[in-house]
Amino acid sequence: MDVNKWIDIFQQSITDYHANDSVDTIINNPYNKKTLEHLMYAKNWIDTVQWHLEDIIRNPEIDAAEALLLKRRIDTSNQLRTDMVEFVDSWFLGKYSHVEVADDAVFNTESPAWAIDRLSILELKIYHMQIEADREDATEEHRAACREKLNVLLTQRTDLSTAIQQLLEDIASGKKFMKV
Repeated sequence: MDVNKWIDIFQQSITDYHANDSVDTIINNPYNKKTLEHLMYAKNWIDTVQWHLEDIIRNPEIDAAEALLLKRRIDTSNQLRTDMVEFVDSWFLGKYSHVEVADDAVFNTESPAWAIDRLSILELKIYHMQIEADREDATEEHRAACREKLNVLLTQRTDLSTAIQQLLEDIASGKKFMKV
């Protein structure tokens, strides 16, 4: 398992979304449906669309009826997100079902897929903060503040991806176990 590959897939999904930059764009997942890569791309696509739905609903001038429809769409997206996380965790449970769990194995409070969910959202934060850090029509003060925030996000990416990699290695070796 290579968490860095998943980061690349999340970045690809985000870039693909922004080619049209529309919450109504249909996903065109380039990965084989039977692969974890397919799930990672789909997972991030859901997160990316939801990110932008939430941007739309924050518009203070949004029509109330439109906001209600959008709120229901966000609720549906949240359910899809949760379902996808549970599906990815089921994938991991299947993958590691043969592992003999050590007698002193410990339970991790966060499942692999929920940690991956945080990584997917973090990639969205990084993408959008990079845009702000590079925005030519912004003040230098704004860009500098965004560069500082971006550096924190990049450090968080390293920390989180390392933690996910270690968690998966511990599960694979029987040092930790997961529940769904």
